[in-house]
Amino acid sequence: MLRGISPLLSPDLLSTLHRMGHGDEIVLADAHFPGDTCNSRVIRADGLAIPALIEAILPLFVLDPYVDDPIVMMAAVPGDTLDPAVLARYRAAIERQAPDAPPTRHIERFAFYDRAKAAFAVVLTGETAKYGNIILKKGVTPVD
Repeated sequence: MLRGISPLLSPDLLSTLHRMGHGDEIVLADAHFPGDTCNSRVIRADGLAIPALIEAILPLFVLDPYVDDPIVMMAAVPGDTLDPAVLARYRAAIERQAPDAPPTRHIERFAFYDRAKAAFAVVLTGETAKYGNIILKKGVTPVD
């Protein structure tokens, strides 16, 4: 255990967050996401909900302020709908740690998969919410 760092962050995830540079993206994926198909760097966080991980991660780095979409989620496929409660839970977690965070952008499913392929890493969680995937883009972490 380390002081000031959430016990939800495994050593692998903590190392990954540290190794990410500004502009790198991390996918917090739901339990249904094809992580190993999309990315060679997959970290398991089974049993953990995405809002809890967001709250553990965002104190450690800033969201990239130089892009329009440092927070991205998957849009519903045609004929399907998103559950607004999922976005509300994620936004509540984001805003507790980054109150000035820009809005969440939704992108088409296959565009999301393309971003996941290019992401620094994919974290497979225990999240069971449909369309429960989110991408966070790391900015430059200030030194106090």
